[in-house]
Amino acid sequence: MTASRTSNAPVKITGPGGLTAPEEECGLFGIYGMVDAATHTALGLHALQHRGQEAGGIVAYDGEQFHSHRALGLVGDNFNSTDTMKQLVGDMAIGHVRYSTSGGTVLRNIQPLFADFKFGGLAIAHNGNLTNAIKIRHELVQRGCIFQSTSDTETIIHLIAISEYGRVVDRITDALSHVEGAYSLLAITQKKMIGLRDPYGVRPLVLGRLGDAWIMSSETCALDIIGAEFVRDVEPGEIVIIDDKGLHSIKPFSKKPNRFCIFEYIYFARPDSIMEGRSVYEVRKNIGAELARESHVDSDLIVPVPDSGVPAAIGYSQQCGVPFELGIIRNHYVGRTFIEPSDQIRHLGVRLKHNGNAAMLKGKRVVLVDDSIVRGTTSVKIVEMVRSAGAKEVHMRISSPPTAHPCFYGIDTPQQKDLLAAQYDLDAMAKHIGVDSLAFISVDGLYRALGEEGRNIEVPQYCDACFSGDYPIALIDHDKNPAQQQLSLLGEHK
Repeated sequence: MTASRTSNAPVKITGPGGLTAPEEECGLFGIYGMVDAATHTALGLHALQHRGQEAGGIVAYDGEQFHSHRALGLVGDNFNSTDTMKQLVGDMAIGHVRYSTSGGTVLRNIQPLFADFKFGGLAIAHNGNLTNAIKIRHELVQRGCIFQSTSDTETIIHLIAISEYGRVVDRITDALSHVEGAYSLLAITQKKMIGLRDPYGVRPLVLGRLGDAWIMSSETCALDIIGAEFVRDVEPGEIVIIDDKGLHSIKPFSKKPNRFCIFEYIYFARPDSIMEGRSVYEVRKNIGAELARESHVDSDLIVPVPDSGVPAAIGYSQQCGVPFELGIIRNHYVGRTFIEPSDQIRHLGVRLKHNGNAAMLKGKRVVLVDDSIVRGTTSVKIVEMVRSAGAKEVHMRISSPPTAHPCFYGIDTPQQKDLLAAQYDLDAMAKHIGVDSLAFISVDGLYRALGEEGRNIEVPQYCDACFSGDYPIALIDHDKNPAQQQLSLLGEHK
C-alpha cells in the first residue's frame, strides 16, 4: 500500500484487474493541509461520481510515504471500509474518478498514477484528452521510455522525467509545453499540491478553502459536500501551487482565447455546480426557455427525460405556460446509459432506467425535453415507452444543437459515422426516432441562454466543436490514418 519517499520502486496499488482502455471525461479532487485528507477526498469524489462511474483512485502523502488505493467500481464501494481509509493516511491527497469507454480497463490505467523521480515521488491525475499523445508516445518509446499503461496521463509523466529542469513545477511546465489538448491536472509531490488548466480552459477546475486547507476540484458541488468555501476558478493556462508557504500562481503559457466546454453546461456538470461564474441549473433553465421561444408546439404536457433534461424542461414549461409533469419515472439505481460500453447494455439500460407514467401520459400531447441526441438509441426507446403509455402525440425538443461531430477533448462521443445528426437531416431524424416533430436549440440560441448575444463566428466564446466542427486545438493524432493511431506498439488503440 505504500511507497517510500526515496524509493525507486513504483507505489504498490491494491485492487482488481481487467482489460485495457483509455479514460475520457473524469473528475478530480485534491486537498492540502487537512487531517484525514483521503477521507475528505473520498467525499469529494462521491460528489463527482456523475463524472465517472467506472473506476476511482486516491493517493495520499503522510510526510514520509505515499499511500494509494485504486479500484474498479463506484467510490462508495471502494472507499467505504475502515481498513482502506486507515491506510490512506496523510494531510495531502488527490483523487480521480473516470467513466468507461468502448472497452474495459485495467488497474494500471486507473488514476492517479504514481512515479518516483530523482526529486522524489509524484502522483498525478488529469481530466481531458491530449490530442498529440500518440505522436509523443511514439517519440518517447524511440528514446527508450517504457510505458506501463495506455493512458495519455503517463505521457505527461515521461515528459516530466526527461525534462532537464530542476524544480518540479518547471518540469511540469516544460512537459506541458510539448503537449496539445484539453486538460485539467492535479498532482502532489512530497511538499506541494499542484493544479492547472490548459491555456484554452476547456476542462474545469475550481479552488476552494476549508479552514487552513486548500482544495481543488472539477466542480463546486464537491466543495459543498465537505463544507468548503468556493474561492475562484483556476484560470485557463494557470498553474496553482500550494505548499507550506501558502498559495502561489504562475501563468507560464502563451495566452489563448477561452474555450470552456459548452457541453459541461448542457449535460456533464451537476446542476448544483457553479461553472465559470454561472449556475449550471439556471443555465439549463435558460436553455429550456430559449428552446420554447424557438420551437414550441401545441401540447398538453412538458415532460423531461430524467434527470439531465429536468432543468431545461422546467424552463421550457415556464416560458410556454404548459404544465410540467414527471411523465417518465427514473430508477436511480441504474447508471447513465450514455456512458455504458456496449449497445446491448445501452438497450437494456433504457428499459431498466425509465418507465412511462401512464396516469399522466394517456391521451396527452407530450413535449419531451432532453439534453442531447448522440446515437439516438436512447431516444428511440424513450419515445416507444411514452407512446406505449398512451401519449396521443410525442414531440421532442433538445436543449443542445445537433451533435454532428465527435469530441476529441475528453468526452467519449462515438465516431462521426455513428452520430445520428451526422447521418440524417432533421426530418429523417424525427422519423428514425418516431416523434411527431423534432427540434434542437440553435447554436445562437444556446449562446443567448448563456448571456451572449450569439456565437462569435471569428472567436467563439466556448468550445462547441461537437456541434460546429470548429476544433480550437489541433487534432494531431486524429489527422493520421486510423491504423497509425496506436497508443502502444502492442496495438492498443485510443
